[in-house]
Amino acid sequence: HVPDVILLDIVMPRMDGIELARKASEIDPELKIMFITGFAAVVLNSDMATKRDTRVLSKPFHLKGLLREVERVLDA
Repeated sequence: HVPDVILLDIVMPRMDGIELARKASEIDPELKIMFITGFAAVVLNSDMATKRDTRVLSKPFHLKGLLREVERVLDA
């Protein structure tokens, strides 16, 4: 199964979300990526920040807001 979008936390054990997103994008360049983070000041580095379908949602967030952002990513 190939996902339409992946939702990653930027800070994760072993491999951060940005690195995982890079690896996933190498496998599927059309994959849409969405990050969540508790660190509002985190700036994504160049290739992930400029990827058209990349979104960042700051924690805490409401489920309704998450669903709205996922729909936007899928519609992009």
